[in-house]
Amino acid sequence: MNATPVGTGLSLEAYLTQAETVILHRSLSENAPPLDLDGGRRLKVGVDLGTAYLVLVVLDEDGTPLAGEWQFAQVVRDGLVVDFIGATDLLRGMKARVERRLGRELTHAATGYPPGVPAAEVRATGHVLESAGLECTGLVDEPSAANNVLKLRRGAIVDVGGGTTGVAVIEDGQVVYTADEATGGTHFSLVIAGSLNIPFEEAEALKVQPSQHARLFPLVRPVMEKVASITARHIQGRAVEQITLVGGSSAFQGMARVVEQYTGVRTTIPSHPVFVTPLGMAWHDPAA
Repeated sequence: MNATPVGTGLSLEAYLTQAETVILHRSLSENAPPLDLDGGRRLKVGVDLGTAYLVLVVLDEDGTPLAGEWQFAQVVRDGLVVDFIGATDLLRGMKARVERRLGRELTHAATGYPPGVPAAEVRATGHVLESAGLECTGLVDEPSAANNVLKLRRGAIVDVGGGTTGVAVIEDGQVVYTADEATGGTHFSLVIAGSLNIPFEEAEALKVQPSQHARLFPLVRPVMEKVASITARHIQGRAVEQITLVGGSSAFQGMARVVEQYTGVRTTIPSHPVFVTPLGMAWHDPAA
């Protein structure tokens, strides 16, 4: 994968690696030192309200990652905001911590939604931003957001999120087909918890430790195969020669191999796939 996010002059992998160094977990963001930034820079902001994680990303007007924060949260389920007050409070706190690092106020952001979410729920996502003190400048479907960063001309993007798997077919650089079905990282955690007879929270912690992946792979492989079957069904009959996996759950070791074996289509995963879609949402925000 050698796409170059517009204006940055970086390869995709270098761009995502740079983003990973400034998008900090809440535990690190709370005590991170202030950044020495040019106060005149215009900013682009993205907020991803996911089933498992909330991510806030800040770019400069050229798309260079400046700061951000992510944290585990269970305020959204399958694209639907199920805890509006909780989501607002968490986002307001993230906004304040990132503002402290940047030394300036954040006033606007773009956000996104899984394909197929009802319009009323899409609007609810925007209302969360507004309640947290951010003007919602744009709402973009998650596959299109991801392709703002990936810059694929042809192929399929499969976003394996916390609760759902989103599939998008790309032709001539444009999303021409989307679908979204239940199955994602939460299902990985449920299977691990049930198989090992441990609490869900402990299973969630194990899932994100690469050192545990070889041991857990036989347990979660059926969930991976379900993701692969969803993908295969939605690309059937289309000229898809490459699948790109994004979303936090795609980082589980062996995921690309299972999808490729099941679909027969070359499958790749960029580094730090959890940040691809949030970064693409920020790209959708007009710099101001």
